Amino acid sequence: MSQHILTAVAWPYANGPRHIGHVSGFGVPSDIFSRYQRMVGNKVLMVSGTDEHGTPIQVQADKEGLSARQLADRYNRVIAEDLQALGLSYDLFTRTTTDNHYAVVQEVFKGLHANGYVFPKTTMGAISPSTGRTLPDRYIEGTCPICGYDGARGDQCDNCGNQLDPIQLVNPVSRINGEKPVFVETEHFMLDLPAFAEVLATWLQSKQGDWRPNVLKFALNLLGDLQPRAITRDLDWGVPIPLDGWSDQANKRLYVWFDAVIGYLSASIEWARRSGDPEAWRQWWQNPDARGYYFMGKDNIVFHAEIWPALLLGYNGQGARNGTPGALGALDLPSEVVSSEFLTMEGRKFSSSRQVVIYVRDFLARYDADALRYYIAVAGPENQDTDFTWSEFLNRNNGELVAAWGNLVNRSISMAAKNFGAIPEAGDLTDADRAMLERSRAAFPRVGAELGRSRFKNATNEAFDVIREANKYLADQEPWKIKDDPERVKSILHVALQVVDDAKTLLTPILPSSSNKIHEMLGGTGVWSGMPEIREVEENGRPYPIITGDYDGQARWEHTPIRPGVPLAPPTRLFTKLDPKIVDEELARLG
Repeated sequence: MSQHILTAVAWPYANGPRHIGHVSGFGVPSDIFSRYQRMVGNKVLMVSGTDEHGTPIQVQADKEGLSARQLADRYNRVIAEDLQALGLSYDLFTRTTTDNHYAVVQEVFKGLHANGYVFPKTTMGAISPSTGRTLPDRYIEGTCPICGYDGARGDQCDNCGNQLDPIQLVNPVSRINGEKPVFVETEHFMLDLPAFAEVLATWLQSKQGDWRPNVLKFALNLLGDLQPRAITRDLDWGVPIPLDGWSDQANKRLYVWFDAVIGYLSASIEWARRSGDPEAWRQWWQNPDARGYYFMGKDNIVFHAEIWPALLLGYNGQGARNGTPGALGALDLPSEVVSSEFLTMEGRKFSSSRQVVIYVRDFLARYDADALRYYIAVAGPENQDTDFTWSEFLNRNNGELVAAWGNLVNRSISMAAKNFGAIPEAGDLTDADRAMLERSRAAFPRVGAELGRSRFKNATNEAFDVIREANKYLADQEPWKIKDDPERVKSILHVALQVVDDAKTLLTPILPSSSNKIHEMLGGTGVWSGMPEIREVEENGRPYPIITGDYDGQARWEHTPIRPGVPLAPPTRLFTKLDPKIVDEELARLG
């Protein structure tokens, strides 16, 4: 039975281009998962967009001599183009500066306010002495007052995981220019997180055995120290506060971490409107049979496993103060928070300022998108911090994509095309033939079970085990040496081509572009697996790109018998073999 599957993908921040460490956490894993879910017949809604508010946008805009809106426009386009080039199959990739997003964020705020889960409070805000601007929590650094870690941020300590307030830090300094912030009294709205402690604990504990252990453990550990958290800031860049006496204050805005997580809901509502059925989003948000999966890096666990569920519970009226659902109605909580660990690069943290980085655009200018997707799937930071090295990328590309998978495709199709011009019909099968075919068919439930649980490394390895066995099968059968038994050659090549077709299907979620090529090489017509496209839209006279697409191709998660007699042409190159010199060249770029 078909399910509605929401794939909620972390919103990349629009203060610069994204690097391969970013897309290894939120991008490629979410797309592999979504493509698999579509193939098994589920109704997927994959949404995200660029996160465009907050002081960091203003800081970067100052550096580039732009307004905050101009900067957001620039990097919204860069990021959208890069993610589309990587093949990420968003149903809608939008942005947080739309009228729709503002309206949905304000509606959630009003629902929380009506139910008593946000309240005004006078606090001490951090101000930059040199600019007079509010310093965001994350732009203040100091020593953690709890564990003594030197390098804690003003919102939380990455060492002990505790939430913090900037004024709690020992020796706080601005990360922008190193100056000591000035703390002044200011009034802000607070989210009453302690009012959700009990219901969050019950909800999280119900996820035992379903969530990745690192995610659940981290989230549960945070429950003991939930504190009210400010959801507004002294800024002029952001969503206005929709209350009398507040909405007309030019320097008071809902803050970026509050509005960004609501983007999953606002993007779903925008998608529904663009699809022609404005109420369609409810099937993914108010359906007991729907499932919602949230993909991000581990630094975002607190926002997706604690704060976003708290916002939803408060809007639904399900916290300690009860209440009634807002105008949109009760909304579903996440089914799973799928967090990846961190990707480092050649033993160092990614750092744009230190040039320890490779941006997605630069990578794709030199290498195939499927090569990066494959590396992330098989060697990415799925459940532990992982180091990207150019030598491993070279070895994975040349030794696995080219020598194993590309070689099997090329040998099988080229021999069949040369000798028969079409897919040959199988004659009498030997035990070895039947064993190879059964091994290939048996991989579907195994690989599918791993993809459905977001275990992409296991899924990829299982699919490549089939490919390696098929290469051994061909080597053992040696059809190129058989001169006097063309019927036997037909059977061998039929088996090999059937495995190629099966493996193409198994790898479609991971390698969609090359799987489309193999579909054509095997004589297939029409769209096999849909690819994303950029569409230009406009709002209030501002043109901008969105990512969307038609993903209703032929790809289905099943073994499909190949059809003898389908014409075959000599295969084209599937993957690019890389010169070993790229390792030294890329390391030289890093410095």
